[in-house]
Amino acid sequence: MERFMNMLRKPGAKPEIQGVAPTQYVAGKEFIDHPDIKGYIPKSKPKILDRGLDFIVRLSGSGPVFFLILAGLLAWALLGIKYGSTDSWQVLISDIQAIVSYIFDSFLVRQELNGYEEEMVVAAELESRILSHKRMLAQVQQKLEAQDKETLAHLVSQARAQDTLEFGAELPSETWFGRSITWVSHVIGHLGSITLFWVGVFVWIGLGHLSNYSNEWQLYMNSASSALMVFMFAFLANIRERHDAYTRCCFDAIFQVDASLEAKLRQLTHDSLSNDVVIIPAPRVSKIQRAIFYYADFVGTLVGIAILLAVIIIWVAIGPLLHFDSNWWLLIGTYAGLVGMNDGFVLRNMQARLHSYVDDEFARIAAQDAELFATVQLPAPSDEVVAHDSLTYRVSEAMGRVCAHEITVLLGVLTILGLVAGASAMRWTMTGQLLCNVPPSLIESFFMIVLVTGHNSADDRKRVDLRNTYARRLQLLGYVTAVQSVW
Repeated sequence: MERFMNMLRKPGAKPEIQGVAPTQYVAGKEFIDHPDIKGYIPKSKPKILDRGLDFIVRLSGSGPVFFLILAGLLAWALLGIKYGSTDSWQVLISDIQAIVSYIFDSFLVRQELNGYEEEMVVAAELESRILSHKRMLAQVQQKLEAQDKETLAHLVSQARAQDTLEFGAELPSETWFGRSITWVSHVIGHLGSITLFWVGVFVWIGLGHLSNYSNEWQLYMNSASSALMVFMFAFLANIRERHDAYTRCCFDAIFQVDASLEAKLRQLTHDSLSNDVVIIPAPRVSKIQRAIFYYADFVGTLVGIAILLAVIIIWVAIGPLLHFDSNWWLLIGTYAGLVGMNDGFVLRNMQARLHSYVDDEFARIAAQDAELFATVQLPAPSDEVVAHDSLTYRVSEAMGRVCAHEITVLLGVLTILGLVAGASAMRWTMTGQLLCNVPPSLIESFFMIVLVTGHNSADDRKRVDLRNTYARRLQLLGYVTAVQSVW
């Protein structure tokens, strides 16, 4: 029983993160037994099921799947010319789109969780090397004589140029296509796009009286917003996968320089102590946030998709009782839409919280790097910062904070309960079900755009952090290379 209760309590907990950088042995038996690992190697999960789920998630964000989704949306639009005026067509398409969006919800949650774990482990490994760097740089500084220090001042820039030729002055750049997708991402996540979305919604509401606010009027908006949602889910999965792949290239470049810095320091100092394990403590969260993380872990294991399959089986089984009418067809879309709306709130909260933990850790790395430069009395390179003085940026950040707040997630749950109560009062007629379809579809579409905005902001900060981290290590490597030349 205790083991079972521990299993129930495990989801939602963000445990401590451990990481240790591979030690760069430079001589002797250690070098033979432990060949150097210079670049970044992503960690493989021990369980086959986890690796299988991660493969499926990576596949969902791949180019072929993204273009397949686009082809499906185009086919839907073309077929709608002939069949779009019928309620059955509108309901069928709404169901398909709701189910696809529901599945992508689970994939995006797992993407966020995997990205957080990977980046925190990378931070721990960087801090692991920093501890060794600090110890060995202090030894180098003690051994340097006054005349050596004067000579170094003239040699550092020359050594930096030499190391730049070997490793590159900057981190790898994205491909042309990758840069184009990133540009599209910033257009979609722009405040102007969000404004345009709500202008369209209010125009639709304003024209509702022409159709007497009929079911057909609602179905058209439900179909349009669902199509937008499917596109946004597929697009967000794709840019996250692309940006994660690019980030790993940056990690590899940073680790290459960092490992070379460690190896040269070990050659200078004959230090053979292994790099220490660094433990990043678990973040403190409120009970509400813990509950949100619990739900996210539940969704991220794709258990939600298994529940969806069970619901579909039940839905098919009750079809004869409802004579397979329009109400029956709409039921599965209603379920997927309501759950998807809640997932949209949870995703935005997760995105903000997890990225804030990673940002804090890289801020610690920057502070520890500053100590390394102080140890050798070397001026640190000026850090690049994210420009945040524009009105668009300030408004987007404020909107993102509101949408990511724990209270907002709770309000989302209460909204869902209110919609269910309203539909129940209407005896789950088509009008009642549309009440549970159209508003959630609009809200979730809005949250998808906000998610893109949040992703863009987090990715911009991440790239700046990585460029600064790379530049600082390249500068330290130039210093150590100069020390080698005078000894």
